[in-house]
Amino acid sequence: MFKRKIASILLIVMVVSVLSATQLVGAASNSTQEADSLNRPSQQDATVSFMVSGDPAEKAAYETLVAEFEKVHPEIDIELIHVADDKDFRTRLGNDFAAGTPPDVFLINFRRYGPFVAKDQIEPVGPYLEQSEVIHPEDFYPIAIEAFTWTDGTIMCIPQNISNLVVYYNQDLFDAAGVAYPSNDWTWEDFLTAAEALTLDTDGDGTIDQYGVGIEPSIIRLAPFVWQNGGQVVTGGNTDPTGLALDLPEAREALEWFVALQTEHHVVPDAEAEAAEESESRFINGHTAMFFNSRRGVPTYREIEGFAWDVAPLPVGKERASILHSDAYCMASATENKDAAWTFIEYANSEIGQTVIAGTGRTVPSLISVAESDAFLDPMERPANSQVYLDAAEYLRIVPTSPTWIDIEGKVNAELEQAFYGNISIDEFLDNANERTAGYFSGAEID
Repeated sequence: MFKRKIASILLIVMVVSVLSATQLVGAASNSTQEADSLNRPSQQDATVSFMVSGDPAEKAAYETLVAEFEKVHPEIDIELIHVADDKDFRTRLGNDFAAGTPPDVFLINFRRYGPFVAKDQIEPVGPYLEQSEVIHPEDFYPIAIEAFTWTDGTIMCIPQNISNLVVYYNQDLFDAAGVAYPSNDWTWEDFLTAAEALTLDTDGDGTIDQYGVGIEPSIIRLAPFVWQNGGQVVTGGNTDPTGLALDLPEAREALEWFVALQTEHHVVPDAEAEAAEESESRFINGHTAMFFNSRRGVPTYREIEGFAWDVAPLPVGKERASILHSDAYCMASATENKDAAWTFIEYANSEIGQTVIAGTGRTVPSLISVAESDAFLDPMERPANSQVYLDAAEYLRIVPTSPTWIDIEGKVNAELEQAFYGNISIDEFLDNANERTAGYFSGAEID
C-alpha cells in the first residue's frame, strides 16, 4: 500500500512537471510570436538614434516609451536625443542631414518634412506598413496618413498625432463677466461678442489689463478662418500650389475679419503689449480669457492652479474647418539598420506606444483606438472637453507639404504680423506677400 502511494505521488509530480514545462514552452512560444508580430529584426545588438523636441514632460514620456520598447526588444538599443526648443531641433536636424549624420528616426511636423523628401533623405515607410501585422493604414485617422503621403502616393512617415487648432478658455473669467461658455456650434459673431465683453480695463487707468483673445498672427492661425469663409490659402491645390489665394474675395473677407480683432476691436494685445508679455503667458497668468493653440499646450496648462479652464472648437463661419497639427516618425534614408528602425517606429505607433505618449496630454493620438480610449479621453484629466479634438477630425484640412512651403510660411507670416499690428494695410500685405513668395511657388532659386 505504501509503495503504491509513493508511486502515485511520483506520477502526480511527473504530470505536474510536464504540464509546467508545457506551459513554459507555450509562454515562450507566445512571447516569440509577439516579438515576431512586431517584426523583430534578425540583427543583434542594433543601435537606433531617435531625435525629438519638447518640454520635460514630453521627454519623460519618450524615455518611458524607449524603456518599454527595450524590454520587448533587448537586442535594439534606442539612443534618445532630446532637443528642448523646437527651433533648435529644426536647426540641428538640418545640420545633421547636411553633415551626413542624421538621426535614424525623428519626429517632424507635416509642414516641414517636404524639403527632406525632395532631397531623398527620408526612407518611405509605406512598404514596411504594408507588411506590418501590428498597424495598418486604416487604423489611423485618414487626414493624418494623407498629410504624410507624398505626391506619388507613397506613405513617407507614420503620424503620431492628429491635433488641431482649438480655443482654450478661462472659465473663471467667463463666470466673472457673466459670459456663457463657448458652445460647440458658436459663431464668429458669438466669439467676437464674448471677446469684447472679456476685454477689460480693470483698474480704470485707461489701459487694458485683461484681453479677450490671444492669437498668433500667422498663416496657420488664419487658414481655418479662410476655409470657413469658403476661401482657399493657395491656388493650384496642396500637392502643386502655384501661388497665394488670399486676395480672392472669400479669403480676403476672412483676412480682414482676422486682422480687425486687433486693429479695430482691440480684443487682442497690440504689438507693444505683446512684446511686454506674450499672449500665452497672459493666458497662463489669468489675464487673457481665450487663447488659440493646438493640443501641445495641455501639459503646461495642466500645471495652472489659479483658475479652471477648458477647450472649445473654433467658432464657425459659413462652414466648419480647422487645421491639422500632426507630427510623424520618419526614418532617415541613411539609416544603416532599417529593420531595427522600423521595429521601433512600429512599436511607437502601436496601441502600447501611442498610449504611453498620450499620457503626457501633449498629443491627440492618430491611432483611432487610442484616441477613443481613456488614455486620451480621461475624465479625470483636463481638459474636460477633449472630445472636441476628435469631433474636428472630419473637417480638418492641411496646408501644402511642398519643399518650399515652410519658406512661404515665413515670408507670409512676416507680412501678416505687420498688417495685424496695423503697420501696413491689407492691400500692402497682399502685395508684399504675393511678391515675396512668387519665386518659391515657381521653383526659382532664391537667396
